[in-house]
Amino acid sequence: MAIIVNLDVMMAKRKMSLNELSAKVDLTLSNLSILKTGKAKAIRFSTLDAICKALQCQPGDILEYTE
Repeated sequence: MAIIVNLDVMMAKRKMSLNELSAKVDLTLSNLSILKTGKAKAIRFSTLDAICKALQCQPGDILEYTE
């Protein structure tokens, strides 16, 4: 897949753990981990919105396209 998920990078920049983000976004640790490792096949806009609010970033900071 040509979409790279940089969630771990943004979490490190914001000094936020997976547990903290999970609580703020109201998403299970396992689902957040799947997204963080790039194994997710899709993401809901509502989830992306919640993650961006919690990390105070833009969707482009989390998702990257490469060929």
